[in-house]
Amino acid sequence: MGEIQTFLITWWPWILFSLFCLVILIQLIYYIAFFRRVAFFKPTLKEKSQTHAVSIIVCARDEANNLTKYLPGVLVQTYPSTHELIVVNHNSQDETRYLLDEFKKTFKNLQAINLEQEALGIPGKKYPLSIGIKEAKHEILLLTDADCVPASEFWLQKMQDAYHDGVEIVLGYGAYNKKPGILNKIIRFETFHSALQYMSYALAGLPYMGVGRNLSYKRELFFRQKGFSSINHVASGDDDLFINQVATKHNVNVVLDQEAFTLSEPKRKFSDWIRQKNRHYSTSKFYKPVHKFLLGLYSTSHFFLYPLFVLCLVFFDWRLTLGVFGIRFLWQAVVYYNAMKKMNEKDLFYWWWILDIWMFIHYFIFAPSIWRKPNKNWN
Repeated sequence: MGEIQTFLITWWPWILFSLFCLVILIQLIYYIAFFRRVAFFKPTLKEKSQTHAVSIIVCARDEANNLTKYLPGVLVQTYPSTHELIVVNHNSQDETRYLLDEFKKTFKNLQAINLEQEALGIPGKKYPLSIGIKEAKHEILLLTDADCVPASEFWLQKMQDAYHDGVEIVLGYGAYNKKPGILNKIIRFETFHSALQYMSYALAGLPYMGVGRNLSYKRELFFRQKGFSSINHVASGDDDLFINQVATKHNVNVVLDQEAFTLSEPKRKFSDWIRQKNRHYSTSKFYKPVHKFLLGLYSTSHFFLYPLFVLCLVFFDWRLTLGVFGIRFLWQAVVYYNAMKKMNEKDLFYWWWILDIWMFIHYFIFAPSIWRKPNKNWN
């Protein structure tokens, strides 16, 4: 027993430092193998240009105020080919129906579908979205939310430009408006960090999700998968779980053009954002095993990074500790700077090191949602 204690006293700082080096190595692998793909992304030039007919679909439930503010941005897209906008009014109790009737007087390509009942056993947004897809006239579907607005009048054009032979899914970036305050920076950093992951994985041939605020796929793909039938029991997942099931390394493309982004209003209360993210994270338990492993390994290494860093500074050689940490810090700074520049989040770069430390608290807050039963309400 005494020999074991002596061994631990003598060698545990080295064991601690070895664990720290392992965590740094894992992080570097992710930054080099995955995240650099977004940071240094260059779109592939198409051999031939083709303009497709597109059906834009928006689901709305008691969204009259948001539709008033944001729907015009979808309706006035500059697009040379045929396109339609389908708004599925899902049992709204506000003025949504009458608002859409007014919009239809001006915009002839707007189709409103008014649903007046719930679908038993199908919680969330999947039922209205399925109805919208079934009613769509065109093969290319472009999805966004009622509280989103395209960043430019060329959103539709830029998103459909990503389709070429073999592509069935196009992943876009759904950003949040810049506001003063630390909560806004936290929300936007988390959104950026999430996009850095799912877009990098897609570029590496391991696509695992998309976001419904800015997502496109083919109608035929939806019907081939039999819609959302396999995930109808989950309230969320109409975007990430569906893409997780149907995406392959060959049928996905990514758009990182700032004119193709969408913008949303971020939550103003920390508690509201917590509830929103808990709902989103609760679907990750249904991802494919390879994606759960990769996401889990990255999050675990990120979680233990700063505790091990502090312990090694105190109980090991601080110069070696800083040197190892500095390698990851510099790589991360280069990747974040270029990726934030591409995603129009460059103002976050001055805060990234603080927000990266915040991620330790972030994992503490949201880890339980992975095992929690998903909420049945999509609003």
